[in-house]
Parts: sequence; C-alpha cells; structure tokens
Amino acid sequence: MDSEKQSSARGTAGVSFAARLSFDNISHSYASGVQTLRDVSLHAEPGEVLCLLGPSGSGKTTLLRIAAGIEAQRSGQVFLNEREIAGPSIFLPPEKRSIGLVFQDFALFPHLTILDNVRFGLTALSGDEGRHEAMIALERVGLERYARAYPHVLSGGEQQRVALARALAPRPAVLLMDEPFSGLDSRLKDTVRAETLAILRQSRATAVVVTHDAEEAMRMGDRIALLRDGRLVQVGTAQELYNRPADLFVAGFFSEINEFPARVRAGGVETPVGRFSANGLEDGAAASVAVRLSGFQVDQKGGAVPARIVSRRFLGVVEFLELAIPGAEQHVRARVRCGQLEPGVRDIWLNVVATDVLVFARQSFETSSESA
Repeated sequence: MDSEKQSSARGTAGVSFAARLSFDNISHSYASGVQTLRDVSLHAEPGEVLCLLGPSGSGKTTLLRIAAGIEAQRSGQVFLNEREIAGPSIFLPPEKRSIGLVFQDFALFPHLTILDNVRFGLTALSGDEGRHEAMIALERVGLERYARAYPHVLSGGEQQRVALARALAPRPAVLLMDEPFSGLDSRLKDTVRAETLAILRQSRATAVVVTHDAEEAMRMGDRIALLRDGRLVQVGTAQELYNRPADLFVAGFFSEINEFPARVRAGGVETPVGRFSANGLEDGAAASVAVRLSGFQVDQKGGAVPARIVSRRFLGVVEFLELAIPGAEQHVRARVRCGQLEPGVRDIWLNVVATDVLVFARQSFETSSESA
C-alpha cells in the first residue's frame, strides 16, 4: 500500500489551526562573538511547508530554535500571525507559543510507552483527555497498535512518526522539524518523507523543515529558503531556485555544475564547451559560466565539441564521465543516460543544452563570498 493510501486510511481528527510565522530582521550571535544570523526576514504562510535549506553553519537550525523559543535573537522580531512572540520587549516561553518541535534525534523517552511519549506535552488535559488526544495522534501516523509498546521495539521510521505524533498532539499552529530524516536509512527516507508530508497536509499545520539536502527540500517544500553564512540568499519554489538561481552558490547547491571563467564579449561568453548568451551582462564584465552535468548530449559520430573520456563510471540509470576537452584546464564532468555510448569508446563529441547553462557576474559572487 503506498503512502497516500495509508494516509487516507488513517484518522483525520485533530486538525490544527494554521498560523503565519514571520521573522523580521532577525540577527543572532553567540557570546563568543560569532554571528550566526544577519538580518533575516522570512515568513511561512498558513498551511505552507517551508524548507530552510543550507550547508552546515548557515544558521538554519538557529532560526528554528529562535522560532521555538529555545534561543533568543540579538535583534529583530518573531510573529505568529499578528502577535509578537519574541522581540525587544517580549519573549514568550516555548510552551506559550503554540509551536511544536520535532528534534533531529526524535528525543523519545525510553522508559515511557509510546502512548505516554505522545501525551507527554498534553499537561493541560486530564489523564483521560490526554490519552484520548494521544491516541488520535497515533492513529494519524498509523501506530495506534503500538500504544503500549516502548520506543526500542520500533524502527527508525516508526520512531520518527511517534515524534511527529507527539508534536502534533497539542494541535500546534506551527510545526518545526529539524533534519527529521537525517537518522534514517537511505532506503527508508523516501517512504517516511512521503508519509510525513501527507500527515502534514492532513493536519493543516504550518510547517518549517530544516534540511541540508536540496532534493529533500524540493520534494517537501512549497517554498524553499536558502541560507548561507547566516544570510538569506534566495526564497522561492523549487522551480524558481533551480531554473533562476540568484548566483553561482544557489546554482551549485541545486545541481552539480562545471564552472568556467569567462569575459563578456559582444553580448556573449566564450568557454571550452561553446559560446553562450551573457544574459545582459555588460561587455568586458568578468563572468562565471556554470554548465550542469546533465546538460551534455553525447555522440560518437559528431557534434559541437570534441572530447576524450578519461574515466567512466556506471551508476545504474546514468553514467558519470570525466572528459578532457581542448582549452579546458580541468576535466569536465557529465552525467549521461546509460546505453548512449558503446563500451570501450574513448573519443566522442558533445553538444550542450542551452537551458543547462547559467551565466553570472563573477564579481557579484566573489563579493557575496567575502561579505559572508
């Protein structure tokens, strides 16, 4: 049974009233003086799944902790709808924010049953009421049969669903998830991720999910906010960030790329793999040309660019090629569908797909790197 059928078979009670979560000019630094966030302004709309994406140290988990009330910002404000929950003159404790949090390690209590783990945060309810709401939450994630069991009998994916049930049991307006799938076996990730997304849709809670995996962000997020060195680099849908990246960093985060330095001449840039439009950059400007690994078409008989195969690795659906190309200082990498090249062939031809070529002003990228 696929995850959608499983989800539809579960209870649909316990719907949350989603809220808009807003960060307004958030800055944060530790006592050591290291600045982790720099004037970040961002919002998650009611019922939206917003993914905070970035490499380690980009500030995404710190932003999540500020929303939860675990960490205090140095400056700026946090709003839930129009209500300020953290700012210069107010700081609501975590239990007063109507915000749920799923930790990276699930943080289940080993000495408590699954049911008691889920009802742990329902302190405002009587014993019977708490057990009733906890069972509703367990039914939602399909684990009601384990109510009297203990966490150690569950798989990693099942423990993740218990942690999700516990966070959803109080019916929060916003749910925060910090790298929720990082501890799972790679074979389980797709299934658990799909189940989690279906549960989030049914609960209707606003969700903010932290991840360092661009594909995971594209699979889950209605929108993605990409951070780098504490700054917000770009916000948009997966299609917007992939097709119209703001700079070379964004382009490289969403796909593997070959990078070529170039200078704009007569409205174009010349590279070892061809000449391309400079996309409005002024003549004489220094440019960085990015070509995705998927942007090469290969042929044994003819094409635009001659190439010699230096190494070739079978990866299942695709082959990974390292190529020597005239004029290129480094090997060019390509991913091509298996079966396009005969075994043992060394000399081939390339054509480049124009939509997989991205041109940026090199100076703007270098400046952003220095300022970060």
